[in-house]
Amino acid sequence: MKTIWRPFASYNLWSLFAPPVGQERWHCDMKRGFQKARKKEPSVAALLEQDNTPQRIGHLAQRVVYEFHQETYLLNQSDGVARVAEILELYQESDEVQERVISILKNYQTNPILVGKTIIHLNRGDEGFPTPITIQQGSYIFNFFAAIDCIFTEPDGTLHILDFKTGKSDFDRRQGFVYLLAANYLYPHSKAIASFYNLESGKWSEPISATAAQLNAIQIELARIAQLHDLEKKRYRQNPDDFAQIFPPNSGINCQYCPFNSICEFSVS
Repeated sequence: MKTIWRPFASYNLWSLFAPPVGQERWHCDMKRGFQKARKKEPSVAALLEQDNTPQRIGHLAQRVVYEFHQETYLLNQSDGVARVAEILELYQESDEVQERVISILKNYQTNPILVGKTIIHLNRGDEGFPTPITIQQGSYIFNFFAAIDCIFTEPDGTLHILDFKTGKSDFDRRQGFVYLLAANYLYPHSKAIASFYNLESGKWSEPISATAAQLNAIQIELARIAQLHDLEKKRYRQNPDDFAQIFPPNSGINCQYCPFNSICEFSVS
């Protein structure tokens, strides 16, 4: 069924509007402009198709968990890590990606955190956009996207939404609340919690839960973001020369890690 176009919101869009606490100096609204308003321009589209190293490791890390749970006997075999690495065609990746993903494979084989759990959803990591959830906030209707890595059930029936992480970034509780809002729509009669697990460090966050009032506040904020983002895209389409005013740059050291530094006139080396 074809998805009806509507203004949209997601955790990704929220994070592009307002960075997690402690990462404010890395924030650049122009990056959101490239990603969301100019994404169909050939030079921008070509850059968006390329995963940087952290993104590539993140996608492959999700595949590690998925593939181990497709063939769970590999968790107990001495060549299990090598077999999954072969499935992932890891030999085609850069040395850094190979090294870190092999470490993730070994970590997960040593501590397979989902073994024994009743898994009801496990994302492979390359499925693309999830089916949107249509939300009506007052008279405003928008599509809500929540790409959930994994859902399993606790012994008491509580749904546990688990998000896999890599690297050194801290967990952003807003993402957990976004997942809980999604669960409230997808599984309205079930209690739910959310947490994060770093596949490289083995660090597991404290579980996050939300009251009805908190979920309502998250929904209101997402509706505000969807509306603002839609208005800014329309402003850009009507006045492309105002790109830098609509999406102001934050030039600095963060430009070194921006995927658009090769085409951004405000980028500094």
